[in-house]
Amino acid sequence: MTEHPGGSRNTERSGRRELPDTADTEALGRELAADLRAGDLVILDGPLGAGKTALTRGIGAGLGVTGRVSSPTFIIARQHAPGGDGRPGLIHVDAYRLADANGAATLDDLDALDLDTDLADSVVVVEWGEGVAERLTDRHLLVRLRRDDESDTRHAVWEWVST
Repeated sequence: MTEHPGGSRNTERSGRRELPDTADTEALGRELAADLRAGDLVILDGPLGAGKTALTRGIGAGLGVTGRVSSPTFIIARQHAPGGDGRPGLIHVDAYRLADANGAATLDDLDALDLDTDLADSVVVVEWGEGVAERLTDRHLLVRLRRDDESDTRHAVWEWVST
């Protein structure tokens, strides 16, 4: 387990927001990124189409990482280099394909990605990681995304969680 650097600087922040479109989801990601530092873990929870990758695009933009942030579904993890000196990189993980027959990501597969090493220099965002990735750090930002059945409006609720 990696200890969170920087003490309690930003980790008391929580909130909720309605996200009418993709641009709003990306804007929330940029806003959240302002408080993120190397060593932070972000776990995204939500069904298919809830906006997890759009939120990660916003986080990447807010961090100023290089390269296009897109879904790592088929390659499991994408690494984005820092956009400047002293800025963290981004490791974007999609744990969906790591799921066992019961739908839960397995610890062995997650360990094989060596994410705890990447935490030293990067922000790690894990889609579908709830129930597994939390053990990588002593605290993480949990973002729950939901989409209205009748519209494309999404809702986000986020909080820092100590493990």
